[in-house]
Amino acid sequence: MAIAYNKRSCDCGTLRSSDIGKEVILAGWINNYRDHGDNLVFIDLRDRGGLTQCRFNVDTDPEATKTARTLRKEDVIAVRGEVISRGENINPKLATGEIEVSIHEVDILNKSLTPPFEVADHVEANEDLRLQYRFLDLRRGPMQKIMVARHHLLQAFRHFFYNEGFLDVETPILTKSTPEGARDYLIPSRVYPGEFYALPQSPQLFKQLLMISGYDRYMQIARCFRDEDLRADRQPEFTQVDLEMAFVDVDEVLDVVERSVAYVWKEIAGIELPVPFKRMDYDEVMRDYGIDRPDLRFDMKLIDVSEIAGKTEFKIFQNAIKAGGVVKAICLPGGGEMTRKETDALTAEMQGIGAGGLPLCKVGKGQEGKPELQTGSAKFFTGDLVPQLIQAMKAKAGDIIFFAAGEFLEVCKHLAWLRTTLAERRGMIPKDKWEALWVINMPMFEWDEEEQRWFAMHHPFTMPRDEHLEKLESDPAAVRAKSYDVVLNGSELGGGSIRIHRLDIQNRIFRLLGIDEAEAHRKFEHLLNALQYGAPPHGGLALGLDRIAMLLSETDNIRDVIAFPKTQKAYCPLTECPSPIDEKQLNELGIDLAPQTKAKMQAKEK
Repeated sequence: MAIAYNKRSCDCGTLRSSDIGKEVILAGWINNYRDHGDNLVFIDLRDRGGLTQCRFNVDTDPEATKTARTLRKEDVIAVRGEVISRGENINPKLATGEIEVSIHEVDILNKSLTPPFEVADHVEANEDLRLQYRFLDLRRGPMQKIMVARHHLLQAFRHFFYNEGFLDVETPILTKSTPEGARDYLIPSRVYPGEFYALPQSPQLFKQLLMISGYDRYMQIARCFRDEDLRADRQPEFTQVDLEMAFVDVDEVLDVVERSVAYVWKEIAGIELPVPFKRMDYDEVMRDYGIDRPDLRFDMKLIDVSEIAGKTEFKIFQNAIKAGGVVKAICLPGGGEMTRKETDALTAEMQGIGAGGLPLCKVGKGQEGKPELQTGSAKFFTGDLVPQLIQAMKAKAGDIIFFAAGEFLEVCKHLAWLRTTLAERRGMIPKDKWEALWVINMPMFEWDEEEQRWFAMHHPFTMPRDEHLEKLESDPAAVRAKSYDVVLNGSELGGGSIRIHRLDIQNRIFRLLGIDEAEAHRKFEHLLNALQYGAPPHGGLALGLDRIAMLLSETDNIRDVIAFPKTQKAYCPLTECPSPIDEKQLNELGIDLAPQTKAKMQAKEK
């Protein structure tokens, strides 16, 4: 008679010494198998709840023991038996380590092939193989821990926003293609041949429409899609904690978001994040750290030394300043101990990210114990320039100063990379410290030299600061937006803005961005129409749920926190997608592949 596995007494992580004497039914996967000779067989049975040791004794239960000896790892079984004490053989590493189950009956529910890699906490298999057999990878304890934590993360966000009066509203997945900074994933329509849906890059326009519809507090755990270049912390489909609020300005949005993040960190990790978060203007952040998502857990700011460097005879410094650029530097405490081999290797890495080189000088002790500049670029600093540089950099004997010269943004990019790289390699970043930051007042527009036009730095529905409206046409570069990013330990958790709620301002922005009236109505008719019917002031933000899960799970790979992710080439080894579509389906959609695409597909099939 088969065991009623659907009547399990509990999961495999529940039983304790208080359950001794009870008859139980368990079901799960065989995690480990140990045959102790003539009399005893031990099997560790595993499910999502944990692991229980099962004891088979040939003297008391010969049939069950005989069956047990046919089992191997990852077989699926159900067992019935009595909870007994392990006596002195307690396993303190297991929650169930004080007990075991003496098995009277076993039922084989399914046999398993030998897995391509061991289903264990630590595996040597490469990521592609793990993704190909993701259903096995997800059985591993660390992955299940991450997935459970992600579940609690979702619940924590929902709980917080529900208690704050937000309504959970779903928005369309099949929608209209609109420019939002990345390429859209397009879906051909069978009903309307030659026309396409797009998968949403975000619910941006729909959540604005919800504000205009009178739903003054909206949130959604939203699926978003962007066809863009990938990296370790990016996926073609991702999840946002999306929210929007009506009748608010910047302060109200920042308040509710930072409280939600603090609540989640407390609930999930037991960590107190002090609120309110620190705020810094974008210009200040770029000046001091060279990046709009700085890690504040360590110091080492970028210092502008253009005035001092410009007085040297160093041509690299002089040429950069004459061209309208800057010379900036960072001081690495204790970096004077770095060898020539180390600094040369660092120079090569800097050149790999586009820098011309890495000028440097060390700070040593001179006469009377006063600090002096040594090696490298030290020879270009003479006379009063030496103490001026040392004072500007707040340098001490034993430190090293690194320079970058050129156009401001390039210098920022190179020194920001160097700052973070040095801190990571030299153990300067405290692992148990959390530093949150709001970056506010970002530029409204950025100029594209290649296309010779302005682009929206956030998106074209962002509201400029009130006092900057008069500069829109006369000085776009000076316009600052009511936009904001929330950053934690050098990772951008999310960003948002106050939106444009007046049609006249929205039209001015479109004109500045080179979007004429016909194009604006073709792409955004639904929003422009709605703005004419009493749109309230509103704003919001989207938090990257996957990135937050990464931080809380202490992994640096976003694929670790997504159940079924794509590779860095947007490919799924498990389902082998994207995949070809047969001719019949293409004909139904009215699609004829380009000759070169057909040729590539035919070659691939061969």
